[in-house]
Amino acid sequence: MLRIENLNKSFGEKQVLKDINLDINKGEIVMITGESGVGKTTLIRCLCGLENYDSGRVEYLNDDKGNGDNSIGLVSQSFDLFPHFNVMKNITYPLMKVKNNKKTEAINKAKDLVGFLGLNGLEDNYAYQLSGGQKQRVAIARALAMEPNYICFDEPTSALDYKLRDNVGQLIKTVASRGMGVIVITHDREFANKYANRIFELGA
Repeated sequence: MLRIENLNKSFGEKQVLKDINLDINKGEIVMITGESGVGKTTLIRCLCGLENYDSGRVEYLNDDKGNGDNSIGLVSQSFDLFPHFNVMKNITYPLMKVKNNKKTEAINKAKDLVGFLGLNGLEDNYAYQLSGGQKQRVAIARALAMEPNYICFDEPTSALDYKLRDNVGQLIKTVASRGMGVIVITHDREFANKYANRIFELGA
């Protein structure tokens, strides 16, 4: 379980997050909604360690052991692929650089994820050769390769048409089926109602 207790964050005199409390279980899809500017992206940046929060607590709990593994992945709205790497290297590079996987091990893991996410035939393509949906799947593969217990998606359906929104929704359900807790930031209430196990409304 990922537990957020009394989380507060301000930028100067503006308080963006105020006493946020939320529990998220593995295998669960939690959608965080709210108007623009209420701190949705700030919240997941705090969870991922990209932003320091002012007070409160973020805990990763196991049912039987107390504190658990605090690994959490992020698929950003802009995907942030390495433009000078092809699809395979986008996935394998963090495995070798951060997790110290051997090249063969990293490649095998990347191949599994390429198949899982329907990216076969695109292994040698660079970001500029991919559609938006393909870039998103590469970003998801890169995040999944690090074997996080939780994964955050920042506005994954932004600017997508109805059919593509459903594709993303099904993909998120598939990720959750692997036992990961999924946290989705979205302004799309219809999408949240369709695919979330729980919806958390973040207010101003």
